[in-house]
Amino acid sequence: MSLPEKMYGVVLTGHGGQEALEWRDDLPLPILAKQDVLIQVAAAAVNNTDIYTRTAWYSKGEAATDDASWSGIPISFPRVQGADVCGRIVAVGAEVERSRIGERVIVEPCIRKANDIILPTPWYFGSECDGGFAQFTRIASCHAHAVHSDLTDVELASFPCAYSTAENMLTRAGVRDRETVLITGASGGVGSATVQLACARGAKVVAVTSLEKAKALTALGATKTLNRNDNYVTALGRNAVDVVIDLVAGEQWASLLDVLRPGGRYAVAGAIARPLAELDIRTLYLKDLSLLGCTVLDPNVFGALIQRIENKDIKPLIAKCFPLKEIKAAQRIFADKTYVGKIVLKLG
Repeated sequence: MSLPEKMYGVVLTGHGGQEALEWRDDLPLPILAKQDVLIQVAAAAVNNTDIYTRTAWYSKGEAATDDASWSGIPISFPRVQGADVCGRIVAVGAEVERSRIGERVIVEPCIRKANDIILPTPWYFGSECDGGFAQFTRIASCHAHAVHSDLTDVELASFPCAYSTAENMLTRAGVRDRETVLITGASGGVGSATVQLACARGAKVVAVTSLEKAKALTALGATKTLNRNDNYVTALGRNAVDVVIDLVAGEQWASLLDVLRPGGRYAVAGAIARPLAELDIRTLYLKDLSLLGCTVLDPNVFGALIQRIENKDIKPLIAKCFPLKEIKAAQRIFADKTYVGKIVLKLG
């Protein structure tokens, strides 16, 4: 195809509120390194990391610019965000097979390679480098995964970030057939993905959600649902579950360890309620618990996710779709958390 000289997209101009998101139609096309591919973006989903990066939530320093990216590297502005991408390869770098042109792909958001080098610290797509909230984006060829599916571009764009995060936590925690898994924040994008993927492994799922969303989680395969305000120990009993998958943290965090069986595993990839928690070290060592922080994807996780998609083991959950120009409205609804599944932006 003939490529334009300029492209459209939304750029983040700095840390702050939604005023920092700016629509542009004069952005330069990405310049490909030798091992890159150029993707024409068809759809890109909204994620917590988009909001957290914009608001400098990741920063632990005195200034928001200290360490406000996913990996703790200062953000370079303007930045095209967007971790979840589905699209087609329209051009390739000098060392990439031209047969890749035309492939429909989804992008692995945890990046180990960029600018033809292996990164010392992994990046996140749309954080340390430009992502998918634009007409075109570039990525190392190894991170553009061909997918063969009859799902739509919008549906496929709902998978990369949420489902790979979920699959990574389940993999790191070693979830097995017939184990009982407690999942907090179960109605969100990552939570609902975790419910599906845990059920695909044969696990019994206890999903923490709101009363209004309980039926939706049961329909996804959850054996039991709890209200997010329930006392976990009262509802389940001590030593009742094998694995906790936590996306919330917050005031009830300590009780998540109380409901774990001796030798249980706790995996976390989010703290949407409150990032600070108090740990009684005695609970940790007397119960022989394993605490697993999960950010960087294990090497085989994304390939396993592609297999799940192509085998139809999991299904997309699209709460709402917006055109890219309406990203601010999409992020407002995203922040309300009144839906189950993913909010996706459509391009073109």
